[in-house]
Amino acid sequence: MNATHTGPATISVLGLGNLGQALAGTFLGKGHRTTVWNRSAGKADRLVAQGARVADSPSAAVADADLVVVAVLDYATVRELLLPAADGLAGRTVVNLTTGTPETARELAAWVTDQGAAYVDGAVYAVPQTVGTASAFVLYSGDEAAYRTYRPALDLLGDGVFVGAAPELSSVYDTAVLSGMYGLFAGFFQAVALAGTEGITAAALTPQLVRWLAGAAEALPGFADEIDRGEYATTTSTLEINQVGLRNILATTEAQGLPTDLLSPLLRLFDDQVNAGHASASLSRAVESLRGDR
Repeated sequence: MNATHTGPATISVLGLGNLGQALAGTFLGKGHRTTVWNRSAGKADRLVAQGARVADSPSAAVADADLVVVAVLDYATVRELLLPAADGLAGRTVVNLTTGTPETARELAAWVTDQGAAYVDGAVYAVPQTVGTASAFVLYSGDEAAYRTYRPALDLLGDGVFVGAAPELSSVYDTAVLSGMYGLFAGFFQAVALAGTEGITAAALTPQLVRWLAGAAEALPGFADEIDRGEYATTTSTLEINQVGLRNILATTEAQGLPTDLLSPLLRLFDDQVNAGHASASLSRAVESLRGDR
């Protein structure tokens, strides 16, 4: 399976939650023959009006397409849906856009491959309303030949990036990217709570916070280069400067009667590095404490 599929693909979408509906609607809107299946058949009504075919079982949906796209709750559900269709998977490509863990991605990929099908794992970075727009992107890993074959159809969902042949890689990327997102949310919640102790509303604070964070984000590629090279010399944002600054922030937080649970662990990383003799190193060296390397 090495040739790019340039014409309209035959596609089945299993799972019609918000994401699944957006996926199927995007394929239909671009002229692909699309079959859909969902436990609650009524969720297909809008898609049927757009030209979708409805399968009465996952097995029927698999049999009706060359490209099978799955977007359900978890990997256990993916396996449950595909198991009765195992005999019909051979020669097809399964693209799994369900959120899971690297281990479950490896296991599912091995099982799908054993059935004679190609397996591609994916992580979608879009809210359903932005699927198919320039703001959406999807990371893929697994069978590269299968990905290249169906890339014209998959790229309709958002900018596609193939991150490697190991099927679990998209899940590893996803876990890492979302970890950064939740760290950002934690900082936002802490900031809003702290500002609120003096009557500053979240709406008043947020424009200033977003402006500052946008600038701070520009430092990340530089930090990434330092981390990958393992070279942390800097003349700007040293660990000692940030250690003092964060300690002051936490002291203010406590004085305002708020907990410091969200940011205290970061100060421990700074303390660990400064105590190990790296006070003048770049802030990015804090990652070495997470890695267990002083």
